[in-house]
Amino acid sequence: MLKLLKIILSVIVISLAGYGLINENFEFQPYMMLFFGLGMLVMGIEEFQKGQKGYGWLSIVVFIFILFVSIKGFILK
Repeated sequence: MLKLLKIILSVIVISLAGYGLINENFEFQPYMMLFFGLGMLVMGIEEFQKGQKGYGWLSIVVFIFILFVSIKGFILK
């Protein structure tokens, strides 16, 4: 379940990043950051399930940081 969710989020992030690079239009960058953050959250949950708490906490902290950056991007847009 988590592996499928991680793949779906990765495809969304790559698609939005590719669109921005090809068209030089970065209006969807906050959405890309939001989906990237959600992908980091899923990776953190997977690490907790594997028993690697250090990498799990690191991924959760990165998720929180990316979430704040994404929200700031939505507000300043």
